[in-house]
Order: sequence, then structure tokens, then C-alpha cells
Amino acid sequence: MPAAPTAVLVGLGAWLPPRRVPNSELCARLDTSDEWIRERIGIAERRFAEPDVSTGDMAVEAGARAMASAGADTVDAVLVATSSPDHPCPATAPWVAHRLGLPSVAAFDVAAGCSGFLYAGTVAAGLIASGTAHRVLVVGAETMTSIVDPDDRATAPIFGEGAGAVVLEAGVPHAEGAMGPVVWGSDGSLADAIVVPAGGARGRRERDRAARGDFFVHMRGNEVFRHAVRRMAAAARDAVAAAGWEMGDIDRLIAHQANQRITAAVADTLGVPVGNCPSNIHEVGNTAAASLPLLLAHAADRGDLKPGHRTLLVAFGSGLAWAATTLVWPAGLTARL
Repeated sequence: MPAAPTAVLVGLGAWLPPRRVPNSELCARLDTSDEWIRERIGIAERRFAEPDVSTGDMAVEAGARAMASAGADTVDAVLVATSSPDHPCPATAPWVAHRLGLPSVAAFDVAAGCSGFLYAGTVAAGLIASGTAHRVLVVGAETMTSIVDPDDRATAPIFGEGAGAVVLEAGVPHAEGAMGPVVWGSDGSLADAIVVPAGGARGRRERDRAARGDFFVHMRGNEVFRHAVRRMAAAARDAVAAAGWEMGDIDRLIAHQANQRITAAVADTLGVPVGNCPSNIHEVGNTAAASLPLLLAHAADRGDLKPGHRTLLVAFGSGLAWAATTLVWPAGLTARL
């Protein structure tokens, strides 16, 4: 009996808003300093979209670039991972598909916080393995200023905006670019560690009385840090083992860009040299579900990812939710930025 098709990475694209927001623009308002933000988070600047640019707009830009990278003019499904959709209803993905000239294809959003891109990629891999789809566009896109309080010193310096996308196509197991086994999980007992308290069904009775700040992200930073390092390291180890690799085989660790200290702690726990951990948080901030595809695109464009590199991808975010997988970086893949 032939093996089920495997999802293979064949296209990669990214888009960032042109507006750069350096730490200095935030410091006076937030009573903080450029030095503190750089040392504690690892960010020098981030990108913000203009008010008339939405998550869907950025997803279209990144998606078009990923499809061009793949040389594809059509896909069978469009998945958009985001915590900042254009509307609570409907999902953003169908409109993105429409804008990309993909009428009638299946399209839906995936909400798994900063792990959303890997969650969406896993769903796409399942669609491909089942034969439901041959080629899937997976986008991570965020307009974080829609859910982050600009006056909150704890969260405002952290987040940036942008979109990244990949095209996954049916291929054979063990091919370069083929997604390895995925390790994922969640812990809803800590759902309030990263939460927007108001605006949903849970608090609808208090909607008119909710404080302004309750419509923005609340985060218990120290607790999130601790769980992020533990869960990301455990998932990463399990994904490497499931792929039949050893941790020493890893050439590149592509970790969600939440905080430079989190990435360093995960790398140290896994024994991966920091030099093997590409990073772009310095220039784009934490872009939530867009983080991993943006980092893949930037690392590929800069030559930090080379054909044959055994690559480990791992993410952690609200939910709490986490995921990890592996792939061998393919030859001939050009990121479109």
C-alpha cells in the first residue's frame, strides 16, 4: 500500500508594513527606555500597519508572494492563522482567498495564538495526507495594534505587525522540505495567562461595563516565560525524536520570536548553539502567528537557511498552546519578500 502524501514546503513569502517604529517612539509614553526594551526583550524596532491596512490585507500580500515563490496560480485551500482577524465574523481567510483570485476554495481561520502558524500547517498537512487537498496556502498574519493597549508598558513594546506565508504541496516522505511528525498540545487551565478578557461570549453580559483595557491583551509575563521555555523544549525534543533525529543533528532552530531571552533559554536547554538560531525579533518584534513564516523567509533570504539544513521549528502562545516539527531545508526555494 503506498504511503500517504506528505506536505512539502514549495513556496515562501513575507510582507511587512513599511512603517518602522523604533523604541524611542514608545519610550516617553510608556516610561521605559530603549536600553530596557533591548535588554529585556531584544527588540530595537517593530513595524506597524497604517490604520487602513488590515490583517487580511497583509495576508493577501504574503500569500501572493508565497504562491509566486511556488510558481503556483491556484491552491485547494487557504488557512489564515491569526489572533487579530479583520472581523469576529466572518473568518478572514475566505476574503483573502477571494482577493488572491481563488474563488470557491475552502478557506478558514486558525486561532492558536503564536502557535497558530504551526497549528495551521499541521491541519494543512492532514488535508494533504487525506487526499482532500493537493496544495494549501498557509498564512500567519497579525495586526496586533488592534488588540494591544498602546499605553500598557508590559505589552506595547513587545508586539509588531506583518504576515508570512508558505505553500505546502503533496509530495513523498523524506523529501527535502517535507514536514516531519508534529508534536503539539495545549493547557487550557492557563488560558488567562495571555487573554483579551472582554469582547467575547464569556463576558457578553458585562460588555457595556467592561473597562477599556479589558479589550486588549493581558499577559502574566513571568509565568508565560517559564511555561514557554519548558513546553517549547519538551515539544522540540519529542519532534526531533519522532523524526528519527538526534538533537545534535539540528542545524537550525527556528523558534517563535516572543522574546530573545526565551529563545536563548530554549536553545540552551536543548543544547543548540545560539549561532544556529536565526532571529529577526530585533527588527520586527513579536509578530505572534506571523512570527515563524516571517523568520523562515528572512533567514532564507539572508542565507541563514541553506539546502540540507536539518531544521527544527517550535512555537508557544496563548491557549496555552505549543507545537514543534522538523524539515530538511529544500534546494531551489526562493523566499519572496
